[in-house]
Amino acid sequence: MATPDLIGPLPGTTPISARPREAAGRKLPPDLLRDASRRLAIMALLAAVLWIVATTLGHLSGDVMSGGKVSWTRVDITDAIAAGSALLSLALFAYIRRSTRDPQFVLDLGLVYLVTTALALGLMVHWGPVPEGIVIYPQISWIGAVILIFAAIVPNSPWKVFVASLIAASMNPLGMIVGRMRGIWTTGSLGGSLLMHYPDYLLVGVAVLIAHVVTKLGREVTRAREMGSYRLGDLIGRGGMGEVYRATHRMLARPAAIKLIRPEALAASSGGEMQLTLKRFRREAEAAANLRSPHTVEIYDFGTAADGTLYFVMELLEGMDLETLVTRHGAVPAARAIHILEQVCESLEEAHAAGLVHRDIKPANIYVGPVALRHDFVKVLDFGLVKPTTGHGDGHSLATAEGLTPGTPAYMAPEMALGEVVDGRADVYALGCVAYFLLTGALVFEADSALQMIARHLRAEPVPPSRRTTQRIPPALEQLVLDCLGKEAARRPDATACRKRLRAAGEVRWEEEQAIRWWSEVGAPGGTPRPYHLPFVGDSAAPAERR
Repeated sequence: MATPDLIGPLPGTTPISARPREAAGRKLPPDLLRDASRRLAIMALLAAVLWIVATTLGHLSGDVMSGGKVSWTRVDITDAIAAGSALLSLALFAYIRRSTRDPQFVLDLGLVYLVTTALALGLMVHWGPVPEGIVIYPQISWIGAVILIFAAIVPNSPWKVFVASLIAASMNPLGMIVGRMRGIWTTGSLGGSLLMHYPDYLLVGVAVLIAHVVTKLGREVTRAREMGSYRLGDLIGRGGMGEVYRATHRMLARPAAIKLIRPEALAASSGGEMQLTLKRFRREAEAAANLRSPHTVEIYDFGTAADGTLYFVMELLEGMDLETLVTRHGAVPAARAIHILEQVCESLEEAHAAGLVHRDIKPANIYVGPVALRHDFVKVLDFGLVKPTTGHGDGHSLATAEGLTPGTPAYMAPEMALGEVVDGRADVYALGCVAYFLLTGALVFEADSALQMIARHLRAEPVPPSRRTTQRIPPALEQLVLDCLGKEAARRPDATACRKRLRAAGEVRWEEEQAIRWWSEVGAPGGTPRPYHLPFVGDSAAPAERR
């Protein structure tokens, strides 16, 4: 990703290009370090297998080449070294898989593992005598190959790689010295032992070069991941249009989520069409950023990278979206559904009064969780690519950019499916679908394809939710849901009327004490927040660990 530049200057933002020296002291990004530590674990497991297989095959080949004069089951000190190395490799694998330590510490431990592996190889190679008539010339040994593998697969700072590789390369001369002390290697001096293995020492320089290149690339990734005043951290979500990263403000250390939207997912990346896309992006991002409802996810910043990647900086939430809530824990009681839907209506009221239509209200875009001292606090997501219904402009928005299909078929209002002009009542229809899902755990209509789903929203009448669940649904609440699902937009209530009718429909209220108890016993909101869903992806954004 190229160095980002904002769409227009934002107060307090220093262009990344003005900070060229800062990258020199950066570490590799945390997610790259974790990936490298996982590679080290896999390499340790593979090494354990190789130690066992190579030792077994060595015995078998020796038995065959000696014509059966040497039993392949004979055990000597080299077998003990191989067994010890295999056990050490397995221990390192288990430690990395279960450890919660800093990945950088794990990679430093990998350099220690490199030295111990080289020591084992050096002792084993020089433990036995050289067969008569065999002349040994300087050549690259197994230790040299291992040094290069570690430099490429387990990135670390060049000076650490240099020290560890130099010590590892010295294990062959050390093995020869041990052999001389045992009377096995009767010729050669210390200087000769070093010269005998000079190719391995040359590979130390190659390893340092590889480490320099790898760490430089990692630092460039860190620099490229900076968006305006924010520095990107872990990848927490991925969808059809882009990725979502955890981020931190450079000055305030404020946690945030940054949604990156690839330019090819929006429009052609050249000419006036891209300029039109950028214009729409800025206009709609500014409109969404001006929404102040506490139940609308807050947008901190927005901009574009030099390669055309669009990004939103938003508050980072804890909890779960309604789709996850119902999927994992089933339909919610009517009182809780009313409590949640009222807050969604508050968010939509402000947006609709500002002439904005969300166009993709669905359970995946409604987040619920703890905020400050309140539980079951609702945040409506993805107001970043809304559709204006008033004002001047080119008559288009990112929601109607080429190649995009706004909305989700299971929650799409009939007029939107027909491509007609929509207003806030399209969001109300989707809200009725969400309410139906909350109360029953099922979609309003079931279908085998998106086209069939749209057709049923156009023509079929919904089954009252009370017929699809065993829990009690107040008649006033059920009637409101059915009114929201009306085929004609003019007959649906607006967001304000929905909120008032929701409050009147509740026979009992969902109290804060109930929410606290639910989250403490079932929800467990503390921990890693789930990623935001990318707008108009078509498929929901998937957490990074699932990819």
